[in-house]
Amino acid sequence: QLQLAESGGDLVQAGGSLRLSCAASKVIVDINYMAWYRQAPGKERELVAEIWGSSSSTRYIDSVKGRFTISRDSAERTTYLQMNNLQPEDTAVYYCNIPPYWGQGTQVTVSS
Repeated sequence: QLQLAESGGDLVQAGGSLRLSCAASKVIVDINYMAWYRQAPGKERELVAEIWGSSSSTRYIDSVKGRFTISRDSAERTTYLQMNNLQPEDTAVYYCNIPPYWGQGTQVTVSS
């Protein structure tokens, strides 16, 4: 069983930055795939960013390309989502995913 705990969500103004963290309950060095999802009010959960291996391959949805960066630190059992130039449409609950496990989510609110 793996437990995930997100943190770092906050209320920020448009153009601001946040770094989300996802701490795993045990070392994740042998886990090849991790992802961040988000769910806005009234919308389905959507995949935002993915990372394979030791940061050698990443993928993002078009709306966050160039603004968000996913990374991982296996030694610290943590994955990160650096979010820059945040926009109101980024407002959502952000979830960490290491299949089949999910965190509880962290709220990101961007004001215009």
